[in-house]
Amino acid sequence: MENRKALLVIDMQKGSFAPETPRFDTDGVVKRINELAELFRELNYSVFYIQHDGTGTGEFEKNNTDWENLDELNVEPTDIRIDKYANDVFYKSELHSKLKELNVSELFITGCATDFCVESTIQSALTKDFDITVVEDGHTTGERPNLKAEQVIKHYNWVWQNMIPTKGKIKVEKAEKIKRFANTMYKT
Repeated sequence: MENRKALLVIDMQKGSFAPETPRFDTDGVVKRINELAELFRELNYSVFYIQHDGTGTGEFEKNNTDWENLDELNVEPTDIRIDKYANDVFYKSELHSKLKELNVSELFITGCATDFCVESTIQSALTKDFDITVVEDGHTTGERPNLKAEQVIKHYNWVWQNMIPTKGKIKVEKAEKIKRFANTMYKT
């Protein structure tokens, strides 16, 4: 069976994008995620929308407004929704079993927040031997005490480009390059 690709969209939820938690280049990140999601659907690859479920914590309570995905995201009924319970999407969620069921071996990772849930998920996916493409301009975060959000994003893109892979590989590429490659390689 053919190895498949999947797009992961992590925590692009209303509660992460409140006025008190502004994120770097939100509109641009959402636009690029939507474009990639559309491309993945056209190529018959899976699109996963991962939402933090903080049920019982008072934040990100399932089915509350802060738990919902951003209205600007183009989520389709065929997309797969996964609840997550910690920074690492794989922790006690259905993600790994669903990826295995769909024979997914290559992950394209986007979302919020670069330095928390995106980072944790990348580290975890790497130890599970997935091939990983981090969408360089497809993840975001907020200002931190010692770094501007843009610096955090640049730093993690550098870290991921220099990680030692396991059986899989890891690379960081801009959304436009991914789209160009897909258009030339997969569309006929």
